[in-house]
Amino acid sequence: MSEFGGMEELLGDFLMESTDLLSDVDNKLVELEKRPEDKALLNDIFRGFHTIKGGAGFLNVIPMVNLCHRTENLFDKLRNGELHITSEVMDVILDATGIVRDMFGTLSQGLMPGDADARVLAALDAALAGQPLAAEAPPEPAVVAAPAAAPAAAAPSGSGPDWNQLYQAVAPASAAAPATPAPAPAATPAAAALAPAPQPPAVAKPAPKPAPAKTGGGGPAASGPQENTIRIDTVRLDMVLNLSGEIGLTKNRLTTLRTEILQGNRDTNTLRSLDEAISQLDLLVGDLQNAVMKTRMQPIGRLFQKYPRLARDLARQLGKEVELVLSGEETELDKTMIEDLNDPLVHLVRNAVDHGIESPEDRIASGKKPQALVQLTAEQVGDHILIEITDDGKGMNPDALRRKAIEKGLIDQETANTLDEKQCLQLIFLPGFSTKDQISSVSGRGVGMDVVRTNIQKLNGRIDISSAAGEGTRISISLPLTLAILPVLVVRACNQPFAVPLAMVREIITIDGNAIQEVSGKPTIVVRDEILPLKTLASLLSWEPTQKPYFGVLMQSAEKSFILAIDSFVGRDDVVIKPLQNIRPKGVAGATLSGDGSVVLVLDMEDLLASSENNNTQARTTDMIAT
Repeated sequence: MSEFGGMEELLGDFLMESTDLLSDVDNKLVELEKRPEDKALLNDIFRGFHTIKGGAGFLNVIPMVNLCHRTENLFDKLRNGELHITSEVMDVILDATGIVRDMFGTLSQGLMPGDADARVLAALDAALAGQPLAAEAPPEPAVVAAPAAAPAAAAPSGSGPDWNQLYQAVAPASAAAPATPAPAPAATPAAAALAPAPQPPAVAKPAPKPAPAKTGGGGPAASGPQENTIRIDTVRLDMVLNLSGEIGLTKNRLTTLRTEILQGNRDTNTLRSLDEAISQLDLLVGDLQNAVMKTRMQPIGRLFQKYPRLARDLARQLGKEVELVLSGEETELDKTMIEDLNDPLVHLVRNAVDHGIESPEDRIASGKKPQALVQLTAEQVGDHILIEITDDGKGMNPDALRRKAIEKGLIDQETANTLDEKQCLQLIFLPGFSTKDQISSVSGRGVGMDVVRTNIQKLNGRIDISSAAGEGTRISISLPLTLAILPVLVVRACNQPFAVPLAMVREIITIDGNAIQEVSGKPTIVVRDEILPLKTLASLLSWEPTQKPYFGVLMQSAEKSFILAIDSFVGRDDVVIKPLQNIRPKGVAGATLSGDGSVVLVLDMEDLLASSENNNTQARTTDMIAT
């Protein structure tokens, strides 16, 4: 039961506005530590904290008001020159903002937070009195656990999915109720903002989406429950409204033409008018689809702004000097993807500071500046978003990674000998891999990078790594703009259509039977001096092929490339994936409808390949036992 009876809506607005405001304050505090004489920056921080205190007072959150009041008094003395910025004073202030963020988490559950930690209040009072603060070890930032991989769906009995049963399950339902694109989110007026700000954008509630479980502490980048609201620029909502009106007019025109045709009027002018109306509707629906997608788009800067504080605290804990530089914050991405990106990016930023950056002494010894540079950038490249995390640290040695993987028993010597430098770098994504010999609160357990890659792949993205020893490391993440619409390549196998994600497709080739060679008992094809395994779609589906495949799709799955043999092509399409209710076979992401109304299953190739490899492993184990 909420302790804010009748004020839940105001509480929600306060939390939405103040959470962003507090992240902005944290960022500016990190900047202020670098530029302690910047009075304009200090005034901005003071106003932000004053706004948060005012909202808390309106809701009668007394513990937050008391904490903010003390901190505000400290800012006032800094503004007046009575006190000066030091690392110790900044630690106290950041401790206070961290407690305010924890209080936001308590408020989001409808509960009144308790009093702030007495030690932090005492430290604030000591700083206000100008007393010297104890030179303690910098506070350890809240540990954000590695993102947990979602548990795999229970595999159906048998060696593979019952595809015939699946088609029987989805075909009648789709015929009775054809899948339609998700409706545009319903717009609701924005409540008055508690903080003085420019005209607030509209707030719309998107369709319910199950929030994945998040792990982490109460630090600045810790993940809380996903928001169920989205702020939309009113200009974008006006565009949706205008397009809806245009579609309504075109619908009326089509209704009139339909009546004329049913009455027998099928002359050339009527048919031409019908063709023009359908073409107009096609254009309008496409524009409306793009406009609705834009209402889901949010600047990625809302996510990036959490990380300067994270990098600063971790660097202080480790005794390193690190500057995190952000760029491309205005790049827009689907809101649901931004939320799901938080944990992977937290881990990558922490990894760069912990693993990638050397100590100041080591940097000076190698001819570098004592302060390291970590860059987090985002930009739109075509229909994808490219996010890069770059550091100028010690880089990675492929041979050292190879030795560490052998030492931990993750690969054998024979496999290690076949790996090139790029494949050695990919070893960091193996479960259980870590270059740290000692386990700390920050790293060393070997969980994280494998789950980072898994979570990126769930967003239909790719993650690549490049590194040079002594120069630094660059990790690149490529993501589609939105998950609502998926570009696919529709293929046929055993007289059934299937859709595979276009992001995995590199090129299409024809298969010459004479070009197929066996390597270690497995079929392969050489493409431009690259030996690629050949996998038939029918065999992945556990079906008997109805004909010899003549076409191949050269696909990239994680760090592996392979050729997917198919019977024929249908073409490229952009589809809206509909989940299959009460059934989730291995290798199926969902279903969609083709232009002729037939059901097309959208394949989850990663899942399908993993299921096939597991079945092969079980078969080999059974053969060994029988022998």
